[in-house]
Amino acid sequence: MWLGVLTVSLGIFSMITAEQLPVGLLPSMSEQLGVAVGTAGLTVTVPGVVAAFSSIGLPLAVGRLDRRALLAVLLAVMAVASTVSALATNFGVLLASRLLVGVTIGGFWAIAGSLAVRLVPGPSVPRALVLIFGGVGAAAVLGVPVGTMIGELLGWRGAFWSLTGLSLAVLAAALVLLPPLPAAEPVRLRALRAQTRNPVLMAGIAATALLIAGHYGAYIFVSPALRDVAGVGAAAVGPLLLGYGILGMIGNAAAGSRASRAPGRTLASIVVVLAAALVLFPLLGTTPWTGAALLLLWGLAYGAAPVALQTWILGAAPDEAEAATAIYCFVFNLAIALGALASGLVVDATGVRSVFWIAAALVLLVLLTVRRAPATRPSADSRSPVVEAPAQERTARQ
Repeated sequence: MWLGVLTVSLGIFSMITAEQLPVGLLPSMSEQLGVAVGTAGLTVTVPGVVAAFSSIGLPLAVGRLDRRALLAVLLAVMAVASTVSALATNFGVLLASRLLVGVTIGGFWAIAGSLAVRLVPGPSVPRALVLIFGGVGAAAVLGVPVGTMIGELLGWRGAFWSLTGLSLAVLAAALVLLPPLPAAEPVRLRALRAQTRNPVLMAGIAATALLIAGHYGAYIFVSPALRDVAGVGAAAVGPLLLGYGILGMIGNAAAGSRASRAPGRTLASIVVVLAAALVLFPLLGTTPWTGAALLLLWGLAYGAAPVALQTWILGAAPDEAEAATAIYCFVFNLAIALGALASGLVVDATGVRSVFWIAAALVLLVLLTVRRAPATRPSADSRSPVVEAPAQERTARQ
């Protein structure tokens, strides 16, 4: 069944990569389609908004539909959407295809986490969750760099064609490797409403919204920033983003054990380093060397963020993981969309430098939430720590 877990992880990787792929392609897309760079950022905003509502609405709408069938349909739709993107003759067609991308992202991500408990035995569930949601982190730190490099070699349309191929490959794997997965218990609206009264979860959701909006508000324009602020040549952007991704994976691995023991302190450390990188980039990242160094520091810090946020969310609602994950997916994707939309307006009005300082301010606001982070206690298996809400919260629930 671990091949099934890996298939779900690759599915999430393909979905999140699809959402963020335009980040490294904005200059070439905007030039060829005749729109401003800030306007081209809508290719990230639109799927983010749709994915946010899809992550809540689709699990409610499909009820007890077999989850393998649902995943297969979503992967097929992703392949069609990527093909339309690659063939788009104008910006309107491209934007319409991105609507379909948003539907698939939200639906796939919202149900993927709940499959871990059905694909592996109980003691292996924590490791299965790490592998499945590792697809999110891998896409965030590797999907965009690889897509950017493909775009440099084959053009931005070639990057979307490669995404079509990836979606079809994961679809084939899902049909072969996943068993039938009838829904055990569909997500209910009352379960979602109940989680909004969980103060520890809501603090984690607030931290997610601020950090993700701030990060993506700047990251969506990292390619033009590297060119215009740091003076990096177009051919070097892809390799630099790949270095960003590699440092992000290192940050993810380094933060994993720390986040399981102290998610609040871990997140606070991440916030300080990430905000420093964002503030300093417009000030000191004015040469290719200093710009590259600050980009790598940025990657190291952000790569550690998803595991810290996910540990917080799962620890705040251990008995309602699917409902909590649906809310988390909603806010995560909406934050990407709103961050991209706001930064697009800022970039078109004042240039790319100012968006970095606004992003840093949003990230620093996360420090106001960390005192609500759940405490932790070791499980019987020391490799799979159990995250526990504060005592006063457990008492309130009882």
